[in-house]
Amino acid sequence: MSLFGKKKNTCCCGGNCDSKAPQQAETKTDGPSVKVLGSGCAKCNQLEAATKEALAELGMDTKIDHVTDFAKISAYGVMSTPALVIDNKVVSYGKVLKKDDVIQILHKIRG
Repeated sequence: MSLFGKKKNTCCCGGNCDSKAPQQAETKTDGPSVKVLGSGCAKCNQLEAATKEALAELGMDTKIDHVTDFAKISAYGVMSTPALVIDNKVVSYGKVLKKDDVIQILHKIRG
């Protein structure tokens, strides 16, 4: 049931569906989607650097997004930062991982 009788739009293209919209929404990347959640403090930057090193060592050319907006961070259910999100799944929070730890996590996820 919607609030005040308005219908909530849940379409991926904002209600402007055409034959190309679903294809545009389903863009896939070569490697995993990687995000570092945190305010931009020294610990968050250390986690981002370790993650970059791990991805480089594994030969993965993946862009790392650094999310600093606390509303977006809390949407992941994270209450302590820094946090690492791989493929939209929180894999670590509240601590700075070392490069080898990130590599181990990536191996688990990528199989």
